Amino acid sequence: MSSLPESGLPRGEVPAAFDRDAAAYDRLIGLNPGYHRHLRISARRLLAESVTVPRILDAGCGTGASTAALLAVAPRARITAIDASAEMLARAKTKSWPGTVNFVHTPVEDLATVHGRFDAVFSAYLLRNLADPDTQLRSLRGLLRPGGRFAAHEYSVRDSRRAQWVWKAVCAGIIIPIGRIATGDATLYQHLRRSVLTFDGVGELCSRLSRAGFADVRTGTMPGWQRGIVHTVLGTAT
Repeated sequence: MSSLPESGLPRGEVPAAFDRDAAAYDRLIGLNPGYHRHLRISARRLLAESVTVPRILDAGCGTGASTAALLAVAPRARITAIDASAEMLARAKTKSWPGTVNFVHTPVEDLATVHGRFDAVFSAYLLRNLADPDTQLRSLRGLLRPGGRFAAHEYSVRDSRRAQWVWKAVCAGIIIPIGRIATGDATLYQHLRRSVLTFDGVGELCSRLSRAGFADVRTGTMPGWQRGIVHTVLGTAT
């Protein structure tokens, strides 16, 4: 196998990598202490000021972990969940969902099949895998009603040496070896390590949201070992 670029997989190859590892994905994230609880924390932060029955876009839903987190916070929400990986989406569709959830196979770069305005947009582990996050943030803002809220639930370690050290250690000792054992190929997990290390610090990520037209940008991190590693970054559409 050839070595990955410094930032990980070329962005156009990321959906195919998720396709290859979709069968093991739920089992692997289940080994991550707090993974699902942290998604619910970000969902609560996003929907803290929401309407009673919000219409939500779950951008980059994967196998549905983020969709489930949104429903845990807003059980009656109408959710459109999109993903570029057909196999991840197929896994999501096999689970039990209320009739208010609709899954759509589309990359976030092509939102032609997504119609109407949303009260909230949730983006979990998506932005660092995009070739042009600035353009996509502007597109996502355009799908929000005025006053609608956006949340990125994302890794960001560049602003903290401690966070970088912990992330490197966990990847080397746990994530990459377990990914290789579970799938026979550690490419996706090596990409995860490198893409996180080269992605925005929290300050730059906040600046991206501001440049994309979001107001009242704020952040919060997670408890446990991912403190300072996984963050919620929130913004409001004007």
